Amino acid sequence: MSEKEFDFTKKKRVVVKIGSSSLNRGETGNLNFTKLEHLVRELCDMRNRGMDVCLVSSGAIAVGRQTIGLNERPKDISTKQACAAVGQARLMMTYQRMFAEYNQIAGQILMTKNTMVNPVSRENAQNTFEELFRLGVIPIVNENDTVSTYEMQFGDNDTLSAIVSSLVGADLLILLSDIDGLFTDDPHKNPDAKLIKVVDKIDTKLRNRRHGDKTHRGKDCNAFRCRYGHCQWRGCLHFTSYY
Repeated sequence: MSEKEFDFTKKKRVVVKIGSSSLNRGETGNLNFTKLEHLVRELCDMRNRGMDVCLVSSGAIAVGRQTIGLNERPKDISTKQACAAVGQARLMMTYQRMFAEYNQIAGQILMTKNTMVNPVSRENAQNTFEELFRLGVIPIVNENDTVSTYEMQFGDNDTLSAIVSSLVGADLLILLSDIDGLFTDDPHKNPDAKLIKVVDKIDTKLRNRRHGDKTHRGKDCNAFRCRYGHCQWRGCLHFTSYY
């Protein structure tokens, strides 16, 4: 992979994904406003460079759970959906306030798998993204957990971010995580796990790699799940730690 592919200044359309474990403080489960402030400022600066920017943000269920006062992540789908309904509104309110400080408009897009499998819905979503980019708006995307059933879930927002990147034709996807990238094993459990800095080809072994545990804050695994080849997206993926 050439150095030019990683030249950030050459990118025109960028999707950034942040997960619950990066949004929330581990000790309390509350939102980490310092991280959010840094994230919003960087996204606004990217927009000021003339880039189209899209944020895929987890955290609705975690924020809703904390707001309602539940100590543990809910297991039944109705409670999860209730938490998502409360948390998504609270999360968007926070984002809107922070983006407004930089005079940047943000919009909300909630997706289900049906958005992608239904050709009409897919085209409508694509048109909405394109119009938001044309208007200079930063779309904030999440799965619509309030109505998604198991059969219609993307599975996780890593997958959703790759699908969104394919939908909007992004040439760079940045995953913000609590680890430094793709490892040979879970670095939280195995100190001998090696960082894989560059992946030129996704083979069957790499595509099936999946390790990491669910946390009480989210369902994000602690490693890159190599399933993005199914999205027919040919952009550049960059993994960066966001502690």
